Amino acid sequence: METFLSICIGLGLSAACGFRVFVPMFFVSVAASTGHLTLAPTFQWLGTDAALIIFGVATVLEVGAFYIPWLDNFLDTLATPAAIVAGTILTAAMVTGMSPVLKWTLAVIAGGGIAGTIQAGTALGRGASTLASGGLTNPLYATVELGGSVLTSAAAVFVPLLVVIIIPTSAGLLYWRWRRLKNRPNQAKPQPSAS
Repeated sequence: METFLSICIGLGLSAACGFRVFVPMFFVSVAASTGHLTLAPTFQWLGTDAALIIFGVATVLEVGAFYIPWLDNFLDTLATPAAIVAGTILTAAMVTGMSPVLKWTLAVIAGGGIAGTIQAGTALGRGASTLASGGLTNPLYATVELGGSVLTSAAAVFVPLLVVIIIPTSAGLLYWRWRRLKNRPNQAKPQPSAS
């Protein structure tokens, strides 16, 4: 059961990386340094004071940058590979009691895959927001993403079994949104009526 819970925590944190890369890293650093989270032995560095400061500064910069229209779209190109790496690291950091080959396979495929999928979905959503409003609604979109990252990180650490519900629900919502955008009929311009 402990291994299953550690997998749930890791995958939940990976999902949170899909919304914001550094929020879950900072959350893990705080939780580990206060004793609320146990890390795999080779990832104890995540709970150090240096990591706490670095991830705290990175979180503030990342959150602030996503509130700047057009810069946020550029950041999505950087955030996608970064989210995959962060999701992989956090999953590996949480999983204990597993052979290294199985642990890293799970971390890369499931952790990195979940983070990358959610990040890709949020990037598509931000692109649609930019096209629809010229970037005016992007700060609202950034707030929703930030909330998703914070709530998912907290749920993963404090209620890890909730991750079993959050991840499939998030994936389903992203898929539904993608299908809706894909199947949107082309709106034809109305023809002027002959009088």
